[in-house]
Amino acid sequence: MCGIVGYAGKTKAIPKIMTGLKSLEYRGYDSSGIAYVKDKKVKTIKKSGPINNLDEHLSYDEDTTIGISHTRWATHGRADDINSHPHHQGKITLVHNGIIENYDVLKRKLIEEGYHFISETDTEVAAAVIDSLYKESNNMVETLSKASEALKGSYALAILNSDNLDTIYALRKDSPLIVGLGNGENILASDIPAIAHVTTKYVVLDNYDIVVLNKDKVTFYNKAKEEITKNPRIFSLADETISKNGFDHFMLKEINEESDVVKKLLSLHTENNHIKDIYDITKYQRIDIVACGSASFAGQIGKYYIEKFKNIPVSVHFASEYRYQKNFFNKDTLVILISQSGETADTLAALKIAKENGSDTLAIVNRHDSSIAREADHVLYIEAGIEIAVATTKAYLAQVILLLFLAIKGIREEKKIIEDLKLLPNLITKYINEFDYTKIAKMFVNKDHVFYLGRGIDFFLSMEGSLKLKEISYIHSEAFQAGELKHGSISLIDEDFGVIAVVTDKNISDKTISNLKEVSARGAKIVAITNIEDDNFSDAKIMVDDISDVINPLTVIVPMQMLAYTVANLKKCDIDKPRNLAKSVTVE
Repeated sequence: MCGIVGYAGKTKAIPKIMTGLKSLEYRGYDSSGIAYVKDKKVKTIKKSGPINNLDEHLSYDEDTTIGISHTRWATHGRADDINSHPHHQGKITLVHNGIIENYDVLKRKLIEEGYHFISETDTEVAAAVIDSLYKESNNMVETLSKASEALKGSYALAILNSDNLDTIYALRKDSPLIVGLGNGENILASDIPAIAHVTTKYVVLDNYDIVVLNKDKVTFYNKAKEEITKNPRIFSLADETISKNGFDHFMLKEINEESDVVKKLLSLHTENNHIKDIYDITKYQRIDIVACGSASFAGQIGKYYIEKFKNIPVSVHFASEYRYQKNFFNKDTLVILISQSGETADTLAALKIAKENGSDTLAIVNRHDSSIAREADHVLYIEAGIEIAVATTKAYLAQVILLLFLAIKGIREEKKIIEDLKLLPNLITKYINEFDYTKIAKMFVNKDHVFYLGRGIDFFLSMEGSLKLKEISYIHSEAFQAGELKHGSISLIDEDFGVIAVVTDKNISDKTISNLKEVSARGAKIVAITNIEDDNFSDAKIMVDDISDVINPLTVIVPMQMLAYTVANLKKCDIDKPRNLAKSVTVE
């Protein structure tokens, strides 16, 4: 969530800054702002709404070579111009990702010192804290070291100080920040896409790293104010990776990339139809899978596969609850953390607790340089490439595939399952291109409520399908175990309800079909995503292939994504940037 870009160079800064900032729109935001140096003064412009609102008040020809910028996702205070970043107090102007948990206590103390606040934000408080500390030493490294003690919570800070207007300062704790190293120009940002137009060479900041950056040099310090050396990395990120490649939306592009993601994972982790290079989970007596949102629903699929093939009991937990509940950690428990970004705050907190209590940790993440990847004992990378759309598609499927690999490594059926899995890329292409989703989607466009129904693994798939529909189309949607519907919630069903049924498990499909007939009898229209030819239990059907008990659930994923996408597209929703949502949730 939120985005930071800071730039210092020899060329005009605003085009460089805004190119980077616009590349971070996918992270989710509701306002944006910029502060830059002009005529030895800091000029700040900030506007609520889309970046275009900020663009209208900017001149890209402005004679400035240094500045900081931000896209804000509102936490403390409304999404308006005043609460937008950057914020200014005294000699300090800054932008901030994260949450300052003790801001209220700090604010009261600062008011006693004479500070006046115009916003509702914790960020303005952070600016005042840094300004107050700077008055004591007139040294920014000393100041930021002390600030890291005073500020509780998470933060990535990019800072201008009116005493040193050729320099950007930065401080990071539990919120991602990288520094791009260029030639006569340097840039810092929340994520790699924002620096790709300047450099491919970058440094990942660790907690409490302090940065002093100007056009010619970047110096790093630790919390003890000691200068430190950071090892640069090189990324290869082709321009088309962060473009739509002719698709109407990033989400549609990323759905189309799923066949390649499956092929890549098969290439990396299988040889002669056997699993290689996958962590061995057989030594554990119990597994906890901890994740948020779609990653947790991928975890439910993983639970099904691991229990089926490894006979190890698995519990799936929402990361936001895990750190506060009673847990049973020991050396025989493996904690699997799943996160697309590798920066999800709740998941990172759960990882730290598991490690503190002596359990082994295995991360399944997309980003090689992420906090979760660096702190986990073991890592599996989903290798899905950058995912821009807020609603995950290819990353979710990749997570499921890796969990399947964990489950089938070394089992008798391993070779046959891998052979069947090799059919999936072509099936994905088929499901994207050979079905008329518009006809089905029109059944749901005017619905206010939709239920997804399934049993067993079909229910776990329904959870993700329901989330996709609600997050991008804004239709209220819930997933239910089909057999539980009649224990209360069926009272809601009438002719105005939409129902989507996932029916792939033929061992219990008769039971599911009976439940669907009950729903139909109450007037609801039913769409089935199924591999069962019999057409007497739904009003419309999306037919998927009948491959095997293991592969059949995976065939449902892309049709669910395409259906949600098409409904949202017909409703003219902002598919890649749904309201109130952020791609990377770096606050708890």
